[in-house]
Amino acid sequence: MKLFPLIITSLILLASCNKSNQNCENPDFFSDAGNRNFSMGFTTWNYDATDEAIEDTYDFLTLHGDIYAEQIDEFIPWDAWLTDTELPERFVQVIDYKVAHKIPDSKLLLSVSLLDTDRSELLNDIDGTIPEYDKIDDDKIVEAYAKHLLYLIDRFQPDYLVIAMEVNELYIKDNDKWFSYKNLHDAIQAKINSLYPSLPLAASVTLHNWYQPEVSDKENYHAELSELIADGDFAAISFYPFLKGMHKKSKFQNAFDFLHERVSLPILMVETNHLAETLELKSFNLTIKSDECEQKEYLEVLLENAQEKNYEGVIWWSHRDYDQLWETFPEEVKDVGKLWRDTGILNEDGDRRAAFDSWEIAFQK
Repeated sequence: MKLFPLIITSLILLASCNKSNQNCENPDFFSDAGNRNFSMGFTTWNYDATDEAIEDTYDFLTLHGDIYAEQIDEFIPWDAWLTDTELPERFVQVIDYKVAHKIPDSKLLLSVSLLDTDRSELLNDIDGTIPEYDKIDDDKIVEAYAKHLLYLIDRFQPDYLVIAMEVNELYIKDNDKWFSYKNLHDAIQAKINSLYPSLPLAASVTLHNWYQPEVSDKENYHAELSELIADGDFAAISFYPFLKGMHKKSKFQNAFDFLHERVSLPILMVETNHLAETLELKSFNLTIKSDECEQKEYLEVLLENAQEKNYEGVIWWSHRDYDQLWETFPEEVKDVGKLWRDTGILNEDGDRRAAFDSWEIAFQK
């Protein structure tokens, strides 16, 4: 896990844009929606490192969703793909476990990361290294990443594929790499389409940094992202509104309006959530106030938009606060690790938050 200087800077500037506590009651939520027309589910991010917690996560996803997401973003076995040698045992074990726990009667979104956590460089291998390259679209990188994706497709047989996660962050972090990434993207997409023509695929982008980017050339940036999204089979959207100081219903809706004005493809919210507790990052002298009511309001705005605009689905990241897992993080990254810790619709004890009821109202439709 790496530090996120751009995210932290944005949060410090926007931390004062919070709303006060409010009444959580909303008797009209989804009351006139009719039958739900989009899928709902969670990522498999677990709240603790124990076998029990991991099994419990899959059980929860089975009961409270009809789609779920496996995110393959820890490392890429570059050396094995480049040299046609045996895959690392740890990698194979993780994939074996996830495949064995594939949830029956649920759609599967497989999201694979090409980029590191900072979204400025290739994701590292198991030993922390990355392959040498001149450009991201070097033939050897394209070929190795294609092997990686094809292996995962073969193992998981997903219903949707994100071929690279949150790629617009690369435009912001290292614009020189963006255009070579696009060449890689086109080559990978063509390869997979030729072998799996019925598999819907896309690269995901962050709505918060599409809607409110920290770039000097916003017009070009928006055009680049619109072109990239239009090239996919669906719009794969990642959205964390609190990272851009959005704390009110009107602010949430403005972001969704921005999205809907620019996207004609079916939308799949591949990962999203919102704080249910106040976030304090002591090392950054940062406090962002939030509570269960604010989280519930964001979730309701999200689900209402999904229904009205006929989204493919909504994936919440993650279902339960991961305080126990966070305790295992190295001290130097614990503050940054708190960014998404308190965003579950269950708290750290497994108790239901206000947003859980809203989730269930929509899910049972």
